[in-house]
Amino acid sequence: MAERAGATLLAEHPHRRLNPLTGEWVLVSPHRALRPWQGQVEPVLRAERPAYDPGCYLCPGNPRAGGARNPQYAGTFVFDNDFAALRPDAPEAGVDVDGLLVARAEPGVCRVVCFSPRHDLTLAEMATPGIRRVVDVWAEQYASLGSRPEIGHVQIFENKGEMMGCSNPHPHGQIWAQRSIPLIPMRETATQAEHHRRHGRTLLGDYLALEEARGERTVCANDAFAALVPFWAVWPFETLVISRRPVADLAALDDAERDGLADVLRRLTARYDALFGISFPYSAGFHQAPTDGEPHPEWHLHMHFHPPLLRSATVRKFMVGYEMMAEPQRDLTPEAAAERLRAVPEDGRGGGA
Repeated sequence: MAERAGATLLAEHPHRRLNPLTGEWVLVSPHRALRPWQGQVEPVLRAERPAYDPGCYLCPGNPRAGGARNPQYAGTFVFDNDFAALRPDAPEAGVDVDGLLVARAEPGVCRVVCFSPRHDLTLAEMATPGIRRVVDVWAEQYASLGSRPEIGHVQIFENKGEMMGCSNPHPHGQIWAQRSIPLIPMRETATQAEHHRRHGRTLLGDYLALEEARGERTVCANDAFAALVPFWAVWPFETLVISRRPVADLAALDDAERDGLADVLRRLTARYDALFGISFPYSAGFHQAPTDGEPHPEWHLHMHFHPPLLRSATVRKFMVGYEMMAEPQRDLTPEAAAERLRAVPEDGRGGGA
C-alpha cells in the first residue's frame, strides 16, 4: 500500500530514478511537460525516397565513396567501412604520464550492414521475414568478429535519420568491433555480474518479470521478446527490448527467438513512426556479452532505442545544461510514454507533427 501511494505521489512531483544497469540516476520532472515551448523547432522531413537512387553509395551496383563498387545484392549486404573509426592495423603504442595523461592504441574493425537493396525501406517498413534476415546477419557478424582473438567487444547499432547524424538515408546499420570493452557495456557488465552473484539470476530476467507483473511500461511483446519503456528511461520515448530467455548474445538465439526479435522490432519501430506521423529518428543498438574469452553467465541480451523527439515531430530533447553538468533529466514520465506508444497502431500510420 505504501509503495503504491509513493508511486502516485511521485507521478506528479520531481523525483530521481536509478538505472540498475549503469548505476546512474535520472531526474524526472513530470510537471515540466506543461511548460510552453519557444525554442528550436526541427523541420519535418517527409521526402519520398525512390526504391533505387543512382547517386547513393549504398544502393546495389553503385560506386562507394571509397572507390569500390557494390555488388548487385538482393538481400542484406555487409562490407568494411570505407572510412572506419577503428582499424585492425593500429600500431601498438601507449602514453602514461603520472596517471594523468593516459592513452593507448585501439585496434578494431568497422563494418556497414545494408538492411536491404531498397533505398526507401526502413526497419519499420520492411516485412518481418526481411528483418529476420537482418537479425541473422547481426548474429553471424557478432559470432565471426567476436571469435577473433584481438576483439573483446562487438557493438551493433543503427543511427536513423538526419537528426541523429546519419550520413546516408539508405537504411543501414554499423558494427564496431574492438579490443577493449567500451564504457557503457563495461558498466553493464559490472552491475549484471553483481546481481548474478547475489541472486544466481540475470538482472534483466528479474527486471522483465517485474515489469510484466505490473504491466505499466510494456509497449509490445511476443513469446521471445518484450519491448518496454524502462523505469529509468532518459530519452522521452526510450525503449528497451529484452529477450525472455536469458541468452548472452544474438548468436545464442534459436530460430523461433530470431523470428520473435524480428517481429518485435517491426512492431516497435512502426509504433514509433505512427507516434508523430513521421519516419521516427533514433539511435539503437544491442548490448551483449563481451567476446574477451571470459565466461559471462551474468549477461542478458538486450537492445536500447534512444529517440530524440520530445513532444512532437518538431521539438526534440536536448541534453544540455543540467544534463551536461549534473545528470540526465526528463519531463514525460516513462509510464506516460509507454501509454502513448501503446495507443498508436503497429502499421506505422497515425499521429501527426
